[in-house]
Amino acid sequence: MILLYFAAVRQALGKGEEKRALPQDVRTVRELIAHLANLGPAYASVFGDPTHLKTAVNQTYASLDTSVVENDEVAFFPPVTGG
Repeated sequence: MILLYFAAVRQALGKGEEKRALPQDVRTVRELIAHLANLGPAYASVFGDPTHLKTAVNQTYASLDTSVVENDEVAFFPPVTGG
């Protein structure tokens, strides 16, 4: 799985992209976020509250209940505000 990080998510993690194997028990965006939140303090700060993230799976906006599979590209970014 390719994970892409943008804006504040990228800054907090210190990287814009990484490849990870999808754990067998992870089937949705919500479960992926919970898994990532357990990878260490930086990940916990970013993924601890999924309501503060927007997600896209294979370049399509996704909900927390969207399914994920091993070869997906999943992007995480903060909500965008306009002025």
